[in-house]
Amino acid sequence: MDEIQTIAALAALAQATRLQTFRLLVAREPDGVPAGELARLIGVPQNTMSAHLSILANAGLVRGDRQSRSIIYRSDLERFREVTLYLIRDCCGGNAELCAPLIKELTPCCPPKEAAHSS
Repeated sequence: MDEIQTIAALAALAQATRLQTFRLLVAREPDGVPAGELARLIGVPQNTMSAHLSILANAGLVRGDRQSRSIIYRSDLERFREVTLYLIRDCCGGNAELCAPLIKELTPCCPPKEAAHSS
């Protein structure tokens, strides 16, 4: 992950419909959502959704997989992780104390699967 890729990802998410779409796709992992259903759920015309999905895909945040006549879109959580880690590493400048409160706040929301199942 580099600065240009990070800027592209952040720019793609810096629009309400695209952010809503990405959040919806993350919530629907790993199943994904057909493009037409995404448009219906978000409340935009299908051609508008196609344009937004193209921007998100070009930024590497979503991918579409053809299944018969439909394209099922999924979030690329690995790319999202890379963007997040880039920002944390870059913003903290190697100073772990600066990031510790942020990491502590993020940890309770997303426990690892092993920890979530062992409770």
